[in-house]
Amino acid sequence: MARDHRPRARLALALDAERRGEGRHPRVSRALSLHVTNGESAAGTLRRTGLGGSVLAWNDVLHEGPVPALPADELREVRARFFSQAGWGSAREILDDLGQRDRLFDEALAGDHVVLWFEHDLYDQLQLLQILDRVTDPARVELINIASFDGRPDFRGLGELSAGELESLWPARRPVTEEVVRLARAAWDVVRSPTPAAVEELLESDTSALPFLAAALRRHLEELPDVRSGLSRSERQVLELLVDQPRSPLQLFLASQDREEAPFAGDAWFYRCVAGLGALVVRPGNELVVTDTGREVLAGEADRVELLGIDRWLGGAHLRTGQHWRWDGSHVVRGSAA
Repeated sequence: MARDHRPRARLALALDAERRGEGRHPRVSRALSLHVTNGESAAGTLRRTGLGGSVLAWNDVLHEGPVPALPADELREVRARFFSQAGWGSAREILDDLGQRDRLFDEALAGDHVVLWFEHDLYDQLQLLQILDRVTDPARVELINIASFDGRPDFRGLGELSAGELESLWPARRPVTEEVVRLARAAWDVVRSPTPAAVEELLESDTSALPFLAAALRRHLEELPDVRSGLSRSERQVLELLVDQPRSPLQLFLASQDREEAPFAGDAWFYRCVAGLGALVVRPGNELVVTDTGREVLAGEADRVELLGIDRWLGGAHLRTGQHWRWDGSHVVRGSAA
């Protein structure tokens, strides 16, 4: 499912609607203060249910850009700069919106009942970790966390459900326990660690308190360059699909989504990934085509990092050409060309 992950626009829309109380169902049958969910698509539908209360979209693409281990106020500044540099608006406006989001959440935690609505993919699970890390009194918090929905065999996310379907999930909510909060804090710490090996270490422990966390974090590690070609999993899927046939950007995005067990990347961030492949992919017309160099990299005959370099973040790990980590399919290893 294509998501619009424009932090400034989507978060501002969510906050403005929240301030005005727009889109709420007139029947308020449950005295809840705050529902928190991943983005504005699901948030907008939640406002049309009969669940009552207020709705807040988290709206941060934590699988993209730097997520270092900093205090919350400093992390907001880092995220705002990243989104602004990526072309999503003014850093000051984004920072104001992120600050307002956190204040609304913290105010609700201080005295009200909060329900978290999330799904199983990497985008949602990283948000859930960040949110649970802020929870000091789990008795005030409940969680709805799903990977499937009856009647929708191709379910990909809460945003595709109707108001009635979302409301039917109400009985699925479960209390957030101290065990859940402890695991979330530990996982949030390792995601923000300067070495991705910390994530691998966590995966060797019991993560069953958050049943979708292990798969999401493994997918997170698959975005490291692989030891054979220097490609991340997302990049490899792009080249494999283009070897099959040239495709338009939209066709490529949809085909890549179909290769994911739990699709998590919105179209804008996917196209950013494609652009990062540089000379490995060209667009002579309306379709994208893999180059001979791209074929060599895909075959392991050349290395993506050696050819193009690397300067990007995976959580708190800054991957650079001379200092990075790789994924061998099972373990994190120090980076070097195959």
